Amino acid sequence: MADRGAPPTLGTVMKSIRSRNGWTLKEMSAKSGIPVSTLSKVEHDRLTLSYDKLQQLSQRLNIRMSDLFAEDDGDTTPRVTGRRSIGTIDQAVRVTTDNYDYHYLCTDLRQKRMIPIITRIRAHSAREFGDLVRHQGEEFIFVLEGEVEIHTEFYDPVALKTGQGIYLDSSMGHAYVVAEGYEEALVLGVCSSADDGLMDSLMSLHG
Repeated sequence: MADRGAPPTLGTVMKSIRSRNGWTLKEMSAKSGIPVSTLSKVEHDRLTLSYDKLQQLSQRLNIRMSDLFAEDDGDTTPRVTGRRSIGTIDQAVRVTTDNYDYHYLCTDLRQKRMIPIITRIRAHSAREFGDLVRHQGEEFIFVLEGEVEIHTEFYDPVALKTGQGIYLDSSMGHAYVVAEGYEEALVLGVCSSADDGLMDSLMSLHG
């Protein structure tokens, strides 16, 4: 039997959305364009969905992407804090942009105040990167492979080598690019915020 205090999985969230709308699996399949067999496996926690499929669900069912990552049942009861999640690349939600490959970890936990992300950086200059990004909260970036340059709106660029990290205010414009002499770089990032909606804020950066 599942622990009633455990955070809801993607399958639980999907089942809740379907139940609220009074849809059968077949009806939800028709609306979303995702096969009944796939939806059934997701609801029974035997399968997860790629970012592309989550985006497809969001668009066709007219719901926010973050609704698939966060519990929204109106329950204000304080949660038991003894929760945990093991994050692996193969179970991460992957988001690809022009500058980065993001791998969002531990997405089975809802209402997180910290968002762990493994990011492969491809942009090689601030000009190639484009506009600096901003979002709520703070973040810590630790270089796992290669070397990166950190560009911010208030400071001169700083280079970080493998094994070095930086902590910064995420509302300050910032960009991470690959340092000269490297093709790509890999970093572990942890974004945090005391406010709800951090996942919404991050997802909005991906368009």
